[in-house]
Amino acid sequence: MTGRKSGAGRYRAAPAPARAARGGPEAVRAALRWPLVRAVVQRVTQASVTVDGQLIGAVSEPGLLVLVGVTHDDTDGKARKLAAKLWGLRILDGEKSCSDTGAPLLVVSQFTLYAETAKGRRPTWNQAAPGPVAEPLVKAVTDELRALGARVETGRFGADMQVALVNDGPVTIIIEL
Repeated sequence: MTGRKSGAGRYRAAPAPARAARGGPEAVRAALRWPLVRAVVQRVTQASVTVDGQLIGAVSEPGLLVLVGVTHDDTDGKARKLAAKLWGLRILDGEKSCSDTGAPLLVVSQFTLYAETAKGRRPTWNQAAPGPVAEPLVKAVTDELRALGARVETGRFGADMQVALVNDGPVTIIIEL
């Protein structure tokens, strides 16, 4: 039972923020609708991005495929923080990170990570940043990864991309910063 006991043994519901807090940080963010930079990270044995039949980026050895979504208030600071998190994320074999093993990363922009599906059957992407805001921030993530020493491949921002991968494990992690 949640809430507080009131007279006659009845329970009354706790206020909404208190209920959200018991659900952990994710529940609090959902209750307050805080937009965050999002990334879906998949441990892969191989992955590639093709545009118009042309191979744009690929990793042909164990590494990470990272789908990055950007919202309106994301900053270069968040991009750097995401890059550091990705570089040190210990989800490769033996609980190792890309920084430990030199494993490559394939980074692909993915505005659909901000799909809003609460109403109706057609998603909206109002929380996704427009291209002129999102593109430099996705580039900031890849630039920071390279500055950290990572081998980085990318997709093509705004293109209709075909992404192929072999998920290893499968291991898929959602990161929100």
